[in-house]
Amino acid sequence: MLEIKNLVCRYGKVTALKGISLKVPANKLVVLVGANGAGKSTTLRAISGIVPAASGQIFFNGENLTGLPASRVLGKGIAHCPEGRKVFPNMTVLENLEMGCYLRSDSKGISADIERVLGLFPRLAERRKQVAGTLSGGEQQMLAIGRAMMSRPKLIMFDEPSLGLAPNIVEQTFAIIQGIRESGTTVLMVEQNAFAALDMCDYAYLLEAGTMALEGTGEKLINDPHVREAYLGAGMHA
Repeated sequence: MLEIKNLVCRYGKVTALKGISLKVPANKLVVLVGANGAGKSTTLRAISGIVPAASGQIFFNGENLTGLPASRVLGKGIAHCPEGRKVFPNMTVLENLEMGCYLRSDSKGISADIERVLGLFPRLAERRKQVAGTLSGGEQQMLAIGRAMMSRPKLIMFDEPSLGLAPNIVEQTFAIIQGIRESGTTVLMVEQNAFAALDMCDYAYLLEAGTMALEGTGEKLINDPHVREAYLGAGMHA
């Protein structure tokens, strides 16, 4: 569904991505793991059209998206749930959800999708008229996920969905992401909790200093000595 070929991205003189390639098959959950600064978030931002590609290509369902602005990328069916949640703090829960479908004009479908999201997140349903900035971190994460779902994406990208959340909320968030994938939406996820991410994914890529160091099934990466030493803690049991 998504294919990146030899992608290079730069911030000024710093090369953040040094010619990476990856594939995300339809209806799969693919994760990107690696240390801070490895280029994981840059990869998602490049796919979204937020960060320009210096060279290389991004294909989605066979169509070249390289160089398209972010709004056009969203219109093609790619939603991005950014790191740090980035909800609109002065808008209500409902208004945030409505912002997720600003490219849509099917009011009946929008209403049905809002109800579907509120059904998935009962906490948000209780707080539908509450201003998003007053929600807890976990509730804001639910809202960010719900907002990304409102564009009815074919592919949804999550950037560090567990960051700063309590352990029980992390578990809940991962279960929701699994559910999104099981409902037929393809998922590409960047996640600092490498063990949990590798445990739940169909396929994984390890980014190191802007290059692809390793790829394979989650099980393959969990059992790789380098990955265990660097990212999972040597004593962790699979």
